[in-house]
Amino acid sequence: MSAVKEEVQKMIRDLPENCTYEDIQYHLYVIEKIKKGIERAEEGELYSHNYARERLSKWLSD
Repeated sequence: MSAVKEEVQKMIRDLPENCTYEDIQYHLYVIEKIKKGIERAEEGELYSHNYARERLSKWLSD
């Protein structure tokens, strides 16, 4: 069995018994985004804290 299928099966087993299809989709989405973020970081595609604050300044309040 592939690592992806095993990971998804474990994720589903760890969810509550009353989870919905939407819950499963959300968890898959989050896992995918985290993995892509880690890949980008490993490739050196990083932003400084100051750069992020600058980009988000219109939404952040001090």
